[in-house]
Amino acid sequence: MLSAAVEGAESEPQSGHEHQQLVSKSSSNESASNKNVEHDHSHAASTVQETKHQTENKGDDHQHSEVETSDEQAHEEGISFSPEKMAIAGIEVAPVVPQVFANNVYAPGEIKANGYNSYVVSPRTESVIVARHATLGQHVEKGDALVTLFSESVAEAQANYRVAYNDWQRNKKLGKATVSESRLLSSQTDYVSAYSRLKAFGLTETAIAEVAQDHSSNAHLGELGEYTLIAQREGAVLSDDFAQGQRISAGEAIMVLADESELWVEARVSPSKQLNLPKGTQAVLEMANESFAATVIQEAHTIDPKTRTRIVRLVVKNINDRLHPGMFVNVNFSFNTQTKVMAVPESALMRSSDGDWTVFVEDHPGEFAATEIELGRSLGAYREILGLAPHTRIVTKGAFFVASEIAKGGFDPHGH
Repeated sequence: MLSAAVEGAESEPQSGHEHQQLVSKSSSNESASNKNVEHDHSHAASTVQETKHQTENKGDDHQHSEVETSDEQAHEEGISFSPEKMAIAGIEVAPVVPQVFANNVYAPGEIKANGYNSYVVSPRTESVIVARHATLGQHVEKGDALVTLFSESVAEAQANYRVAYNDWQRNKKLGKATVSESRLLSSQTDYVSAYSRLKAFGLTETAIAEVAQDHSSNAHLGELGEYTLIAQREGAVLSDDFAQGQRISAGEAIMVLADESELWVEARVSPSKQLNLPKGTQAVLEMANESFAATVIQEAHTIDPKTRTRIVRLVVKNINDRLHPGMFVNVNFSFNTQTKVMAVPESALMRSSDGDWTVFVEDHPGEFAATEIELGRSLGAYREILGLAPHTRIVTKGAFFVASEIAKGGFDPHGH
């Protein structure tokens, strides 16, 4: 070890100048190295900070983008209202519950005179109108005089009746002791035949009795041939298309009387509608903001060749004399659905931007989102809907206001 140490000592000594240069060079290298390290650290720190800043900016941009997307989706899909705003806007919400609805089918209809309660006034033989005693629209009672006519056939029948009546009365007083039984029977038969003929011409019993009276003066001769038709039932004069002095053929209508307490309605239904309308089916008539209950009494099984429709006849009570023959009405037949269905008011339905039908569903109190549905049958003021779960709460009133607010996108659905 001593030898080694000595050798090291002998080799170590160098000149002072060389030693100084080595130290100086070493220090210089060390300083350069330190500067390089500091520069590297500074550059690395700067890079890290820049990367961090970029990352933070990206994170902010991403977060901002997500917020904007969330807001846009919220504005497109739904909106929220405070209870005060809902009250002001008249927005009402209710659950959709399956139930049985009345299904209404519309058909145009016309009021007609009740043929079963109507009476046509016409002469039974060719006649000339002498005078009228009732006018169009007038309400007459049974037995009231309507029109006076003259007929040659009636004059002949009245003369024959007067002779037959007097002959029968004379023979009846004489009795079987004076008149043969065959003669008595013949006079009675002539009397009954003459009387029946006058009844067939439309003369009343009172008028026939007057014919049989003793008319000895010539002043009564002009009465033969004149007769008056009277109202056979109570009702209103619906038509009187004639003039005084006009000659009327036998059976030609000169007046029509009808009891307007009950009228007919002829509804014209499209043959394409497969409707079962048996006797007793209920319907509602609408006219001038008034409604009247009607009942089906007949259904035609043939198609009208002119209108290509089938006629359904109904009867309606003419309350307060509001209905008259010739009026047009809307006929709504009512049917109950066979099963419970989901239906909403027509006011709850709205069109989406792509044309689909939607309703506004309440996810949370005051928050509404548009939900697409499919439409079914029309049920009067309601419409059947498909594609919605039972008991879902929807906007039943004020849907248009909700749709307009969503379109404007002015509210945050979460109330922020």
